[in-house]
Amino acid sequence: MLGLDVCELGGQLLELLWLTVCYRDIMADKEAQKHVGAEEDDDETDLNYQPPAQKSLQEIQDLDKDDESLNKYKQALLGCAPVVNDPTIPNVQVTRLTLICDAAPGPITMDLTESLEALKKKVFVLKEGVDYRVKIHFKVNRDIVSGLKYVHQTYRKGLKVDKAVYMVGSYGPRAEEHEFLTPVEEAPKGMIARATYVIKSLFTDDDKTKHLYWEWNLQIKKDWDSTE
Repeated sequence: MLGLDVCELGGQLLELLWLTVCYRDIMADKEAQKHVGAEEDDDETDLNYQPPAQKSLQEIQDLDKDDESLNKYKQALLGCAPVVNDPTIPNVQVTRLTLICDAAPGPITMDLTESLEALKKKVFVLKEGVDYRVKIHFKVNRDIVSGLKYVHQTYRKGLKVDKAVYMVGSYGPRAEEHEFLTPVEEAPKGMIARATYVIKSLFTDDDKTKHLYWEWNLQIKKDWDSTE
């Protein structure tokens, strides 16, 4: 793609803010690494490196209060307060997934706020060979979430046939939903490819928090209303 949409740009700006406010933690960790014994391999040190602990939204807002330019930057990106204060409500809520396909006769959307068990019984249809993208809607309610990613695993007759990991980015809380759109994919085609696939979807982050895990069925057909 040649350009960035608003969500992608916002995600990049938030990543920049995250690096800014965590700069001292990162440098402190690097300084500590200088005292590691000379016999330790550099590559092994990198593999064992743990990112600095995530700061809460309040901690970030309180950081460098005397820096006017940084405060304006934080205000523009993060606002003044968390959107939701209720601790029983998850910080990240994945609300729906949509298959974006211009050739489709109608919307292909799943509501992820309803029963995930019932969703396992539904079958979504794609015509073979069409171009499509996956759009995910989600909300961040209280604190910045770092390194969100969407993991998409495809199974046929119990065997894994494909796995894709999409880096979503870092996002702060706001009243409106965030959106993430994957690159264009082509649905498989050919008689052998026509089948029903089980998709196992996971929305997670750098801390390996499973914000949502769900399963759904995708059927590849010769045509939208075909029996094949």
